[in-house]
Amino acid sequence: MKTSDFDYHLPDDFIAQTPLEPRDSSRLLVLNRATGEITHQRFWEIGRFLRPSDLLVINDTRVLPARLRARKPTGGAVEILMLCRVRRLTWEVIVGGKGIVLGTKLDIEGRAGLFAIVMEELDGPRRVIQFSEPITPLLDAVGEIPLPPYIRKPLADPERYQTVYAKYPGSAAAPTAGLHFTPRLIASLKSHGVQFANVTLHVGLDTFAPVSEEDVADHKIHTEYCELPRGTAQEINDTRARGGRVIAVGTTSTRVLETAASDDGRVGPWRGDTALFIRPGYRWKAVGALLTNFHLPRSTPLLLAAAFCGRAVLMDLYREAAREGYRFYSYGDAMLIL
Repeated sequence: MKTSDFDYHLPDDFIAQTPLEPRDSSRLLVLNRATGEITHQRFWEIGRFLRPSDLLVINDTRVLPARLRARKPTGGAVEILMLCRVRRLTWEVIVGGKGIVLGTKLDIEGRAGLFAIVMEELDGPRRVIQFSEPITPLLDAVGEIPLPPYIRKPLADPERYQTVYAKYPGSAAAPTAGLHFTPRLIASLKSHGVQFANVTLHVGLDTFAPVSEEDVADHKIHTEYCELPRGTAQEINDTRARGGRVIAVGTTSTRVLETAASDDGRVGPWRGDTALFIRPGYRWKAVGALLTNFHLPRSTPLLLAAAFCGRAVLMDLYREAAREGYRFYSYGDAMLIL
């Protein structure tokens, strides 16, 4: 399958630059796969399409203030985007700046005496750096929330790039399908019998990077750390046993569920890295419905959504959303595929 099959043109005006208030006022496109029916709603109306037996599986990761500003010994400015921790003091990062080679010392702005040394040069702008002291406890003081490059407006409230249920720090980007939920909406859904269960996947930027290979099968997806607790596994298996739907909130939750699922759909507890690349042709195990945003062309989340409803159907949905004036990408609207 060609990567170009998952390309599309989107005018800049369709890319949401700011989040809507309240969160659940975003739009919701609903597809019934069995009938092909498409419905246009507001997100706060999602309960119309859920049943008391349904289980929504959410990703409770929290976005790290993972963008750091630093200086080279020459005084030149450097931007560091933290991707994942390798060891206690060592992180894989993306660096913005020239001449950042093995052994380069980078003085981190915002805290006197804090620095990092380049320990390894990886492909392109990727580096492995070692900090002079543990960086995670310092991030709230020296770091910034790393918004995607297509969002050009500064974020007035950093919490708007977090889900309301974000709990465990570790992501370089938000699990955006969850940004639409409010505490009030969650309480309302629970009062009508809809259940919620938590998984954790720490989102890396490679999730949103375009697939550059000509053939989709040649793309190597990067690993991401995830956890599925024993209690969540039990809730999923109980839901399936009583005929309820397991609804993944976002492509990140989807990857956790499918990583932890056996061929018969039963899910067990899981902790570790996942490199599961879901694309058209994938045989689904645990996920019965998908809530997701509108994704970038050629991206792995787009390929995952296409695997769930079919490439041609998904591309038609994107064209329909564009005709209807939906907002795209991280701050954009949502789609529920049943």
